[in-house]
Amino acid sequence: MSAPVHTPPHPATRAGADSRLPWWALALPALAFTTLLLLMLHPSEAHAATGDPAITQLIDQLIERIRQLTAR
Repeated sequence: MSAPVHTPPHPATRAGADSRLPWWALALPALAFTTLLLLMLHPSEAHAATGDPAITQLIDQLIERIRQLTAR
C-alpha cells in the first residue's frame, strides 16, 4: 500500500523571478573587477597621480558626486 502524496495547493514560484537589479548593481562590480585585473596585468602603470592641482580637484569632485549619487 502506498502513502498518499501531498501536493502544495498552488504551484511553486521562484523567489526572485519578479525582482530586477538596478543597472549599477552589475556594472560596478564588473568595472571594479576589470580595473583590478588591469592593475595586476600592468602594475608598472599603477602610479600615483602627480600633476596639475586643478585636475586633482576635479577628480575629487567627480568621485564625491559619484558617492552622492550611489548613496541615494
